[in-house]
Amino acid sequence: MIALPTGWASISLSELVLLKTGPFGSTLHQSDYVQGGIPLVNPMHIAAGRIVASAKSCVSLDTAERLSDFRFRLRDIVLGRRGEMGRCAVVSAREVGWLCGTGSLIVRPNHSAIDADFLQRFIASDAVVQYLLSASVGSTMANLNQEHLLGLSVNLPPVAEQTRIVEKLEELFSDLDAGVAELKAAQKKLAQYRQSLRKAAVEGALTAEWRTRNTPLDTGAQLLERILTERRARWEAKQTLKFKEQGKPPPKDWQKKYPEPGSLNDKPRATLPAGWTWASVDQLSPDDLTNGRSVPSAESGAKVLRLTAVRNGRIDLSASKHGAWTEEEAKPFAVFEGDLLIVRGNGSLPLVGRAALVPKVQEQVAYPDTLIRLRVVESVVRPAWLGLMWDSKTTRTHLERRARTSAGIYKISQPDIVSVAIPVPPLEEQDEILEAFATSGQSVVEVELMIGIGLKQSTAQRQNILRAAFAGQLVPQDPKDEPASVLLARIRAGRPARAMPRISRAAAQ
Repeated sequence: MIALPTGWASISLSELVLLKTGPFGSTLHQSDYVQGGIPLVNPMHIAAGRIVASAKSCVSLDTAERLSDFRFRLRDIVLGRRGEMGRCAVVSAREVGWLCGTGSLIVRPNHSAIDADFLQRFIASDAVVQYLLSASVGSTMANLNQEHLLGLSVNLPPVAEQTRIVEKLEELFSDLDAGVAELKAAQKKLAQYRQSLRKAAVEGALTAEWRTRNTPLDTGAQLLERILTERRARWEAKQTLKFKEQGKPPPKDWQKKYPEPGSLNDKPRATLPAGWTWASVDQLSPDDLTNGRSVPSAESGAKVLRLTAVRNGRIDLSASKHGAWTEEEAKPFAVFEGDLLIVRGNGSLPLVGRAALVPKVQEQVAYPDTLIRLRVVESVVRPAWLGLMWDSKTTRTHLERRARTSAGIYKISQPDIVSVAIPVPPLEEQDEILEAFATSGQSVVEVELMIGIGLKQSTAQRQNILRAAFAGQLVPQDPKDEPASVLLARIRAGRPARAMPRISRAAAQ
């Protein structure tokens, strides 16, 4: 057991605070909500140790007065009890009287032995967050176990040292925050540069000079005609094989049943460079789009990708699991290099419909029902070209306008995808643009990686500072400070003994 620093005392959080949860959801009615009234604070309104008000999450003054037991007092700590553990903030004079939301919890220091700012930083530290997560409940969202929180052991410094620790943390974190702000500003500029580079690629500006010196073998329109011919030929071959397997002669005029791909409507579109043409995804894809298959996890069985395999425009083939099916059953859903896998649903609108190309595949792995597979004929449209276009403003606008939401999840379907408009340059120009984009983009990737490392180091440094603070290593101990044990003894002697503070509203709420 590690010895406590001089003057410190170990104490259960239950002796230092009173907990009060927000009101039951049934306590609030639609008529109680108003625009710009008394803010209602839920976990989403707590960020970076501060409370961020939202005009869309407010109740009337009459409602707030009716629920006065749940209004904040000065120096209360508001703690999110659902979702991300450790999301908390100290209530300032500005927020006094605001209302604790259903998903939040008031942690109220009940005597002078604990400083609210010190306690807030302690609860937000990585060690405490992991402690809270270890006893959280909920399959889709972590829910705080309040009895577990009250049982938290706090290494308590003298009050004067708590103040010095908070002041030192403010000083160090101020420098860290400034550095993080610069890194994020650079990150934003890189994203803007990448988007402008993509825009130049989509509009043909990236290869404007190249076109003056080169004459492609086929225009985009001729490529489209070739792929439409290829598309029909594949359908007829598939139908012929189907008739043969059934042992039936093809019916009369069966070719007339060919499902023509959906073409683009007459809606005005951006003017393309000479030799380019617009085409729908349906026209460019000779094979029907297919959703993956949902399979339960298993100890062994054919591998299937997880949804997390699609990240930052890349496919991580190692992000897979074993499914309860055979290799033969999984074969129709196996991915190949150049397949575009599209995310069907996400809780964030900017992420739904995002996609990435499958890299070189070393072993069979299938894709799940959360993804849609799109294939093109590489001799007409490069898969990488389609991947580049997929993150363009035109494609994103198309998908986000058509996404539907249910239970907080945005979803797209196959019709939303096949109707996407894609600019098709000559094949040689596609290759030229992809090479130019890759060359320019490589330097961006390298800088992005450096920024990402810097941000991770900042996060690690913040936790190192917090660990030092709560181990008594951040500021020196002062022998003149009244020991925490002496103050606690005096406080306990001055009030009648009582049981653990009662939790207002049941912890199971």
